[in-house]
Amino acid sequence: MPRRLLILGSTGSIGTQALDVVARSEDLELVGLSAQSSWEPLIEQANAFGVDRIALADPHAAARAAEAWTDGEVLDGAEGLVRLVVESEADLVLNALVGSAGLGPTVAALGEGIDLALANKESLVVGGELVNQLAEATGAQIIPVDSEHSALHQLLAGEDPAAVDKLVLTASGGPFRGRTAAELRDVTVEQALAHPTWAMGGKITIDSATLMNKGLELIEAHHLFGTPYERLDVVVHPQSIVHSMIQLCDGSTLAHLGYPDMRVPISYGLHYPERAEVPLRALDLASVGSLTFEAVDTDTFACLRLAREVGIAGGTAPCVLNAANEVAVHAFLGGRLRFLEIAEVIEHALNTVETGMIHAFETLYRADRAARDAAHELIEERATA
Repeated sequence: MPRRLLILGSTGSIGTQALDVVARSEDLELVGLSAQSSWEPLIEQANAFGVDRIALADPHAAARAAEAWTDGEVLDGAEGLVRLVVESEADLVLNALVGSAGLGPTVAALGEGIDLALANKESLVVGGELVNQLAEATGAQIIPVDSEHSALHQLLAGEDPAAVDKLVLTASGGPFRGRTAAELRDVTVEQALAHPTWAMGGKITIDSATLMNKGLELIEAHHLFGTPYERLDVVVHPQSIVHSMIQLCDGSTLAHLGYPDMRVPISYGLHYPERAEVPLRALDLASVGSLTFEAVDTDTFACLRLAREVGIAGGTAPCVLNAANEVAVHAFLGGRLRFLEIAEVIEHALNTVETGMIHAFETLYRADRAARDAAHELIEERATA
């Protein structure tokens, strides 16, 4: 029987590539799709794949979709997303939503005991402790879809955890690798969106430029694999061929290599524990020529330093970091903040908002709101100064 699959965030970069994987697979059956507000592409996808139930987080977009599409049901808002998850009878949910909005559907899927292919790293950054507890309670699996974590998932398979000394995430370095803070003072949005190796959505591309994306991935790796932060490392690898490495107790290092194409980790996450063919050329190291590695400059790219610090602090601190980052990136994309000010807004929120232990999901929602308020306040102050 085909695996019944629900895709959340199907009109985004991960979602559209996931649909390419689904179109080539006889082992996957789509039972639902969702998007934030892109209702016309969502309806086109639903028609193409024979899906009769969709959800839009934006109620206004959902209303327009319901008027235009009479071939199925349109759910709306955050509650609609949760209904789509719990009522879909899916075997697997791919959460490709952007930002902390993905936490609610993650909780819904795991609460129903549904396996989760996770591309929404914020679910674990914000609520990792509670999310893991929920997965353990229901027996649902979390299969990472981020390229680095998918690589680690594969490298760690069959290894005795006691034999693993360190996990190493690779970072391309983004479009500003090697630049000083002075050189980054006046970079434009267009320059920040020009990623050298990966094609991604706007928010994650800016996160890659600031190296916040790698900081969030450090926190995600901590929760996914139970690895303490002193055994998690990041190295810059401009070619994006080596996706992650693990260092073992006997001095050996295992690496996962491949051309940068998100369909590989997506296919792995959707078919796990099986593998399915992906129409990509095999890696030709002779044509690649050389693989290079560099240390990370955390003085210039302060977001990575901040992420490691809040990861170690734990509690609601990662939630505050993530919320402030989302606000700051949105402001930068809108021309209301300079590139280097993204880290300054995040640090302001961390210094302003009281953090503490996580007692329930409501604790996270309160911290999220407070962090957004603090970030907005500083951005407005600078805009009017």
